[in-house]
Amino acid sequence: MKKLGLSSNALQHSGGLERYAMDLVRGLAARGVEPAFFARRFDASLPEYGMVEPHRINVAFLPGKLRDRWFSWRLRAARRAAHVDVLIGCNRVDSSDVAICGGTHLGFLRATGRAQKRADRWQIALERRQYERSKIVVAHSQLMHDELRELYGVDDAKIRVLYPPVDGTRFAPTDAATRAALRHKYGFAADEIVLLFPSSSHERKGLPLIEAALRDTALPVVVAVAGRPPARTSARLRYIGYVKELAECYQAADFTILASTYEPFGLVGIESVMCGTPVIFPSTIGCCDAIAPHAKFVFAPDDAAGLHAAVERAAREHSAGTRRTPAELARDAVLYDPGVAAHVDALLRLAGDLDSAR
Repeated sequence: MKKLGLSSNALQHSGGLERYAMDLVRGLAARGVEPAFFARRFDASLPEYGMVEPHRINVAFLPGKLRDRWFSWRLRAARRAAHVDVLIGCNRVDSSDVAICGGTHLGFLRATGRAQKRADRWQIALERRQYERSKIVVAHSQLMHDELRELYGVDDAKIRVLYPPVDGTRFAPTDAATRAALRHKYGFAADEIVLLFPSSSHERKGLPLIEAALRDTALPVVVAVAGRPPARTSARLRYIGYVKELAECYQAADFTILASTYEPFGLVGIESVMCGTPVIFPSTIGCCDAIAPHAKFVFAPDDAAGLHAAVERAAREHSAGTRRTPAELARDAVLYDPGVAAHVDALLRLAGDLDSAR
């Protein structure tokens, strides 16, 4: 393969597929591959900027709802001009050879019960073209595989399930002394059970359900919100700020909790258990399939009573002192190789196969 291309909304520190694209850039650089990188925005101060051949596609002059379609249209010519042989699309583009599916718009609308508007129909149409025209669609979870089949009619032979990578150098257990220091840093008392809630979209991540489930509990649990401030705080609900080093919060907390209405994968689950902190999640979060039973407490979606029972089970185990140490829990908590290198190698094999078949 002469030249590999990556498409993403941006090369910058962010969440979702933009963060994933950054992981790919670092993994490719470790393999000696410098991809052509197509994006709307670049942060030239990042070391990753020096690992790519940057190609900016300007969309700033357009209204927000037209930008995806314009970017996709302009990318067709841009990849030809850059002589890209195989393009991996980490955003909605209809000229990618390998389409990365980290979530579907139809799946989101169904899970949230939201009616389609004109802009939604544009996004869905672009997604359909992307999946139809790509040679391979990489689904980041079994949930995404099922949505691609059911909602978009993608041929099963075209789909590959590859769970997304997580940086094991950042997300790892720490020793007891460091954990105690981190609990002090974030204001966690020794006798309280801390449920970490990492979120920038509290309603979608299920904070109202969590509050309802814990409203009348006598358990010494505290929900620690990291990210966007909640509308209100209380003795039960504490805001610990926007935390850049989220690994510290996982290491300091006793559990990580979400009650999301739609979570195509949920990297926070893998990050948490890699730090040795078990999760309390609804069964519909995509990463649940990739977490070992001993590292998760699962409840039915939108079930306050089930969530309350899951927290009680977790609290009993915590209080009994029978839990594995963080290092023991983390050792076999993830049911796939979460390393960036393994994921990039799998993508390079797919890209190489496509290039050979041309």
